[in-house]
Amino acid sequence: ASVFVRHGHSYAKDCEDCITESVGMGRVERRVELRGPLTDEQRARLLQVADRCPIKQTLARGIQVA
Repeated sequence: ASVFVRHGHSYAKDCEDCITESVGMGRVERRVELRGPLTDEQRARLLQVADRCPIKQTLARGIQVA
């Protein structure tokens, strides 16, 4: 399995605006690729497990930095 993550964000724009505006990534896109001889049920289960990943869950619900 492979997981790809991307965002279309402009850090240069954030640097220009960080003094006067709240900046940061608003969206992260994830793509999970499963390879090999897997049944539909196995693929579905692996994608369920991927959705339970602690990092994915933290990013999805938001994180507070103290």
